[in-house]
Amino acid sequence: MLAATAACVPASGPAVGRADSPVNAQPGLCYALGSRISPALDLTPESPDAPPPLVRTSDLEESPEYWFETPCALRAGSRDFIEQIQRALAARDFYDGEITGIYDTATRAAVAAYQSEQGLESATLSTESAKALGLVALGRDGV
Repeated sequence: MLAATAACVPASGPAVGRADSPVNAQPGLCYALGSRISPALDLTPESPDAPPPLVRTSDLEESPEYWFETPCALRAGSRDFIEQIQRALAARDFYDGEITGIYDTATRAAVAAYQSEQGLESATLSTESAKALGLVALGRDGV
């Protein structure tokens, strides 16, 4: 399922309603709505040297939608940040379009494909994925 909702919680001002952000939203952070895909099967390899088992899409269970943090630069439509996303995804063979700085259909599809491998079903880039792509600085503890 692709995220249809994204919200940026203002640093100050009135509280944002539940429809716009999670109940426990931290001020100054941006959020999007997505879902997690988790295996319905035990995928533990029979031995450490065994290749991972193949899993059909029909073997996966979709969890309910939930809120996740997303970079506010994306929410703001920063062309520079979107160009960085496109370059990072192109370097990993997820995006083969032009570097335009526009979060278009091709960019959304590339983000969705990249995040799907991480278990997140959303075309909105999560902060977790942005960190993995090297687009957002890690904190002192590497998180």
